[in-house]
Amino acid sequence: MFEDFDRFMKVPDEWAPPESNPYTPGENIQQWLMDEKARDQLLIRSGSDTEVFWNDARHLKPEPVYKRPFWTESYVQWSPLGTYLATIHRQGAAVWGGAGTFNRLMRFAHPQVKLIDFSPGEKYLVTYSSHEPSNPRDANRIVINIFDVRTGKVMRDFKGSPDDFAIGGTGGVAGISWPVFRWGGGKDDKYFARMGKNVISVYETETFSLIDKKSLKVENVMDFCWSPTDPIIALFVPELGGGNQPARVSLVQIPSKEELRQKNLFSVSDCKMYWQSNGDYLAVKVDRYTKTKKSIYTGFELFRIKERDIPIEVLELENKNDKIIAFAWEPKGHRFAVIHGDNPRPDISFYSMRSTHNSGRVSKLTTLKGKQANALFWSPSGRFIILAGLKGFNGQLEFYNVDELETMATAEHFMATDIEWDPTGRYVATAVTSVHEMENGFNIWSFNGKLLYRVLKDHFFQFAWRPRPPSLLSAEKEEEIAKNLKKYSKKYEAEDQDVSMLLSEQDREKRRMLKEEWEKWVNEWKKLHEEEKQLRQKLRDGEASDEEEEYEAKEVEVEEVLDVSEEILSVDFGQE
Repeated sequence: MFEDFDRFMKVPDEWAPPESNPYTPGENIQQWLMDEKARDQLLIRSGSDTEVFWNDARHLKPEPVYKRPFWTESYVQWSPLGTYLATIHRQGAAVWGGAGTFNRLMRFAHPQVKLIDFSPGEKYLVTYSSHEPSNPRDANRIVINIFDVRTGKVMRDFKGSPDDFAIGGTGGVAGISWPVFRWGGGKDDKYFARMGKNVISVYETETFSLIDKKSLKVENVMDFCWSPTDPIIALFVPELGGGNQPARVSLVQIPSKEELRQKNLFSVSDCKMYWQSNGDYLAVKVDRYTKTKKSIYTGFELFRIKERDIPIEVLELENKNDKIIAFAWEPKGHRFAVIHGDNPRPDISFYSMRSTHNSGRVSKLTTLKGKQANALFWSPSGRFIILAGLKGFNGQLEFYNVDELETMATAEHFMATDIEWDPTGRYVATAVTSVHEMENGFNIWSFNGKLLYRVLKDHFFQFAWRPRPPSLLSAEKEEEIAKNLKKYSKKYEAEDQDVSMLLSEQDREKRRMLKEEWEKWVNEWKKLHEEEKQLRQKLRDGEASDEEEEYEAKEVEVEEVLDVSEEILSVDFGQE
């Protein structure tokens, strides 16, 4: 090319060392974790504004951090470790973060993006859009991009019709269950997978290609999910051939694709899988037909993943025919809770995977009868749970301590639609979003059910706590801190006392100002009263005193003619 000739001709004969730019350190985007008061951040979207606050529970109010109108065109999403905030725009997605404020760190071009999803370790961002075809007979075109979050580079894109991405399960956009790609193997972001017809395609992120260049063939696969910590896939295959081939749940190791454990299940109507947060246990809820196929009963298959040969235990409720309304594992723990029953007030049972005498058996801890609850929200640190009655129950809340098996508090947030624990498990937020027209806003509660403060916001769309990365302390160090808590708590108790002193000082200041205002008002009236003294004296015919005691009360009768009327009476003398 001629331009190249020009460029090469202009190369100077004398070599000059290249200029070196001085190093300017980038800002610390983890700065928010260094908050001296160890507070958490929360984000709300109401009207056209998106706002970030510190949850200042000591001062019983949120402290503003950042506010921006029209920040996103649909919703916003924190990354799983809380480093970034992602926003959605017509041209694509953007991520924001920074030390003191929110700066745009990277843009990801994807026109008409509708949905986004981060990988668990925040390395990758998946974006999704569906485009109307020019010919109405054609199907919509779906585009999915996977970006590197730090560089903004497209690592791989997937395009196709909805049928290419649709799966057996319902939900999501037009039969597409979001997220299409599910990430596995914990925080390393090594693998991601999606389900197709009779296959599970598992990709690795080094080359963004299929492992062993081929998908995992699984005839009729209906559902799959990754262990939260290990590269293990749990998959469910329904019955085939009218019940000749039983349904099965399999655990498959990646990348070797070796089957670790398989369980055949008979007369299955439906199946749902629940992993415990550490990947120690997998619960499979199995709905089965009775022999007559007229009714359905439910049981649980419990897999102990970390034990040798992965033993499986079957758990059935005392009343087999009870409908299961909700199931939830205790985070980082060995217990789980189940809401079951057909009556308007169902029962709630708690179970442990470690019984007192035998660590390899599941045991029931207790059953709470007749509760107004249809959802379970465990604290992220375990031990405490909220038994919530949402929708039909109008926001009934019961704060329950599973260690002591006792209720700490009962409360209500009328019409609450969302409940979210903060990442440390110290506070919990209940919110009424714009699904309802009235009472929009959120309440912040302490873990034991004390209402700390309320914030009302019209057109309230979204509430989200900023997630925290996992603790850098080892389990031993955390245990040591828990043992010597008294030593550490003195410092914080002193701080709490200072804050309460400050608050009471502020209260006193407020009362003093009110009193001053009152006295000023009284003095103004006294002054006016003094100024009008002459006028009053004149009105009293020269009497000088204003004191009522110095007056004598006399009763005086005054006659006053009100009306005079004349009437002529005719007298007839002729009668006599």
